[in-house]
Amino acid sequence: MPVAPDGLALIELASGDTRVKVAPQIGGSIAAYYDVANSGLMHWFRPATPAALVERDPLKMGSFPLLPYCNRIRDARFVFEGRTIDLSGDGNRYAHALHGHAWRREWRVGARTPEAVELHFDHEPDAHCPGDWPFRYTAQQRIELIGNALHVTMRARNLSGRAMPFGMGHHPYYPRTRDTQVHAQVRAMWHADGDVLPTHLGAHPAVDALSRGMSADAFDLDNNFAGWSREATVTWTDERRSVTLRAEAPFDHLVVFAPPNDTQLCVEPVTNTTDCFNAGIAPELTGGQVLAPDEEVVARLVWTPQRF
Repeated sequence: MPVAPDGLALIELASGDTRVKVAPQIGGSIAAYYDVANSGLMHWFRPATPAALVERDPLKMGSFPLLPYCNRIRDARFVFEGRTIDLSGDGNRYAHALHGHAWRREWRVGARTPEAVELHFDHEPDAHCPGDWPFRYTAQQRIELIGNALHVTMRARNLSGRAMPFGMGHHPYYPRTRDTQVHAQVRAMWHADGDVLPTHLGAHPAVDALSRGMSADAFDLDNNFAGWSREATVTWTDERRSVTLRAEAPFDHLVVFAPPNDTQLCVEPVTNTTDCFNAGIAPELTGGQVLAPDEEVVARLVWTPQRF
């Protein structure tokens, strides 16, 4: 189980035999979510390793928040209300700006109980920082154990004096075995190019496979799915256990990252598809929102484990 290295404070939440480790300094991440059992620790998210904590790498945590947009933006720029928003140079090391910026910055700790913690993130645009997100906003995560279920309530408020494009999500990594399956009801898949940017929405065998229970090894996936019912289950049939994710609107889109012959598996609830700000098509297909000045968005995610 991850132990914080010197200079890093992990917050532990506990409810019965269930534990969550939270890393505010590493992008407001969840470092681990697990049960303490007689046979050892049973992880529901892939736990951060000691090396990952030393590196302070959110991509190696159990899950981390995505905002003010999800996944990639082509060439790190888009046009909003006639103005080009250029995000290149803000420290994001990807050519196509990835996952927003809050995952790469420290979150502030607010109210705490033994079962819950509130994390806060305040963004003030820096005119001297090329590529900085040019809209002022504040965000919060309430991370809470209720029984053995993990509840994450995300909220954000536009503090700019003008409209702000916005999207959010969470990026959980799950343990992956040769018998891991993913169940979800989706309508269609966004096909993608070599840069993992969407090209078109259409049919794919993974859509039907997900409805039946898709093996994590069935396809090479790093794709968005539309028409999601806002429920997904990861099942470890060999270990006779599962965890079910339920999401509130506007988490209407799902990302499945399941590369072949790999240990990684992500089933991500998001409010917008990759590159939605550049899509130029109906928002009901791509998601994402435009928040008016002082407008707030709030939605909850719940992961519920089960053994069978």
